[in-house]
Order: sequence, then C-alpha cells, then structure tokens
Amino acid sequence: MPLNSVNTNTGAMVALQSLNRTADELTATQKRISTGYRVSDAKDDGAAYAVAERVRGEIAATQSANEQLGGVKGLLDVTNASLTNVSDTLKTLKTIVVKLADGTITSDQKAQYQSQVKELTSNIKSFIQDANYNGQNILTPNSSTLTKTVVRNGAGDNYTFSAYAALTNIYNNISAANTWSATSAAAAVTNGGALTKAISNTLTQLNNFGSYSNYIDSQITYNKAKMDAQESGLGALVDADLAKESAKLQSLQIRQQLGTQALSIANSAPQSLLSLFR
Repeated sequence: MPLNSVNTNTGAMVALQSLNRTADELTATQKRISTGYRVSDAKDDGAAYAVAERVRGEIAATQSANEQLGGVKGLLDVTNASLTNVSDTLKTLKTIVVKLADGTITSDQKAQYQSQVKELTSNIKSFIQDANYNGQNILTPNSSTLTKTVVRNGAGDNYTFSAYAALTNIYNNISAANTWSATSAAAAVTNGGALTKAISNTLTQLNNFGSYSNYIDSQITYNKAKMDAQESGLGALVDADLAKESAKLQSLQIRQQLGTQALSIANSAPQSLLSLFR
C-alpha cells in the first residue's frame, strides 16, 4: 500500500520527475519547430550532424564550381557570338572578292569593291578584338595562355579547353584583301586560298567553341541536379516533420498542464496529513 508520510512525499517526487521529463521534451520539440531541423546541432544526433555537415560542405563546393562554370559559359557565349559575326562577314567578303577577281571590271568598280572589302576586314578585326568577357578574350591569347582550365565540380577536378589566336589564323589571311589584284582575289577563293582558309578556320573554331559551350552547359545542369539530390537526402536526414512536431507540441503542453496540477495535488497531500494532528 502507498506510504503516507509527512517526511517523504513520494507522489510529489514522481509528479516532479514526470513534469521535468515533459519540460525536456517540450524544449526539444520547440527547438525543432523554431529551427525546422530534427538535428540542428551535434547534441541532437552527433552522427547525423557530422554527415549533414559533410554533405553541406559538398553542396557548397559544387555551388562554387557552378559559379566558376557560369563565368566560363559567359566567356564562351561571347566568343561564339564573335565568331558567328566573323563567319557572316566572311561570307559577305567572299561575294565581293569574287567580283574583284573579275578582270573586266572598271577601275572605279574595283575601287568601290576594295573600299567595301576594307570595311569588312576592319569589322572582322573588331569582332575578334571586342570578344571580351570579364577582362578575358580567348580569341586574342598570347602563347602562354592557349590552354584554359576551369573547376568543374566540388572535388576540384578541372575541365580544359583551348583558346584560339583568331587574329593570326583568321584576320591575317584577309587583312590585305583590299589590295588584292584580280589574280590574287581569284587565288584567295580557291581551295587552300587565303579567304577559303580564313572561312575554314572560323567554322572549325565555331564547332570547337560550340562543343566547349555544350559541355559547360551539361556540367552546370548536372551539378544542379546533384545538388538537388544532396539537398533532398540532407532534408531526409536532418529536417523536422513540422506537422508531427506541432501535434506533439500540443500534446506536451497539455501534459505539462496536467503534470503541474498533479504536482500541486501531491504537494497538498502532506498538508492534509498534518491537519489530522491539529
């Protein structure tokens, strides 16, 4: 049978222990609701927290790599735009050079064609020189910067691509086109001719830089998908179920109220015993 004692209030001790446990659970639940995490620090679950921090580090590193790739994407897009304009201008230049190759044109016609050619070649040079992005131009590199590297993932692995000396390999072939004679103009449009070589080099580089750009786009897309997967796994590991925690909060608040009442009742029991001796 229960012990009725004025010295040891067993009922109050049990009620207080229960109330303290409820208070601890209530504190933990409130922490989960306020932070949104089931594991917000190492005290909640050391092993899960360590895994979460490692994954967060990987996500941050991958995000940093994507930022670098984004810069290279901008550089390659500008380069492709430049080469596209060069290619279009070379096509127009070819139509005029063909006319210069006609030995029957008059001196005035030749002068007019040469004037047009000079403007077109100047445009080509400008397109190449103006292909700048963030202070870089991979169409006008020096001999020591022909190879470019960019970090492609959070592990620090690199993607390497090649710059291209477009002034040397494209513009220099046609820079003097406005001075070509009919014979020189005819030779320029033959296989292996200066203009044909300039066009071929331009198209080859359009293909190369287009491939580089496609790789960068694919890597950025993959990195984003990887980060999404990591975020999902991280959420499953440390995120709190807010609906469940909210319901638990209400339950604990009721238990706390009842526990307080139970402790009050238990504390009044010795007073009832004492009243018997008055």
